[in-house]
Amino acid sequence: MKIVLFADKFVGFEITKYIIDNYKNDLACLVVIKKNDIYDYVQKSNIKCFLYEEYLLFVDKYIGQFDLGVLAWWPKLISKQILSSAKLGFINTHPSLLPYNRGKHYNFWAIVEDVPFGVTIHMVDEGVDTGNIVAQEKIEYDWTDNGESLYEKAQSSMIDLFTKTYSQMRLNKNEIVSYAQDLTKGSFHHSSELYLASQIQLDKLYTARKILNMLRAKTFDGYPSCWFEDGGKRYEVTISIKQVG
Repeated sequence: MKIVLFADKFVGFEITKYIIDNYKNDLACLVVIKKNDIYDYVQKSNIKCFLYEEYLLFVDKYIGQFDLGVLAWWPKLISKQILSSAKLGFINTHPSLLPYNRGKHYNFWAIVEDVPFGVTIHMVDEGVDTGNIVAQEKIEYDWTDNGESLYEKAQSSMIDLFTKTYSQMRLNKNEIVSYAQDLTKGSFHHSSELYLASQIQLDKLYTARKILNMLRAKTFDGYPSCWFEDGGKRYEVTISIKQVG
């Protein structure tokens, strides 16, 4: 198995490290957004590492040269040209239990929509998170969770799911076993939806469940929380819920 790995952030680093530590000969080259800790780590391993812009300049050179492409917490959409560089296509690591919460801000929408949560490895197609599912793992959560805790759970679960899945997947070099999503279920969200979805309208009627879910979904240290306006001023609200019985 020869792979091209597109990696970013903590999950991308851990997956990169896992592959190099266990299956170094599988990794033909790696692509990163910028010179970061992943880039520095790979430089020590004598593996080709490209910045994304560099790879785009001569991607034609690699058409059909890899068996599989891997998107490890990768933030950018992948073009048809890049997809064609891997014989078996690309797999993506998506932090939701597809088909629930395709697109952006999975941790927020899982809580607000009160739906199952988890992580998924799926084939990449021309849609956004619509490709066939290769593997999934459900993550249980409760009232004590918030947007930040789901994000952290998704990171650790994604790394675990990838390590279990890849070790089996690489044994079959002729195909990637997968099954279609039921796209009549679940939801899709754009980044642009988050701002208004975080607004509390003071004179609007909410159930207690709805308002508590909104508040905890947007509770994430270092990031904007739910907000409201009154008297020409704007306020933000966070919440902490603990189990006492």
